[in-house]
Amino acid sequence: MKNSILFVLLVLIVLPSIVTAADFGGNVSQEDKNSFDQILSPVMKVYNFVKYSATVLAVVFLVFAGVSFMISGNDQTKREQSKLMAMYIVVGLIVIWVAPLIVQYVVG
Repeated sequence: MKNSILFVLLVLIVLPSIVTAADFGGNVSQEDKNSFDQILSPVMKVYNFVKYSATVLAVVFLVFAGVSFMISGNDQTKREQSKLMAMYIVVGLIVIWVAPLIVQYVVG
């Protein structure tokens, strides 16, 4: 525990000097942009695969949550579990689909 606190303190002390040493205001050459796009292309393919796969799974689990809500009868705990499951699925989908927009807004 003590070592991890010392490590965090060391990082917090050194981090500002590293960040201020970086030149974020410089112009990026076309060659660097092309290299970055070349590196980013497979990452985006994986992200899109995960995004669409998660969406398909979310639809399946939303149907499952809806069915379990309907067949729960008067059992309040099953109803609440179904509602929470549906809420978590919707929040997860929002995070997955909105994350690139947030990143693009922060970066751009």
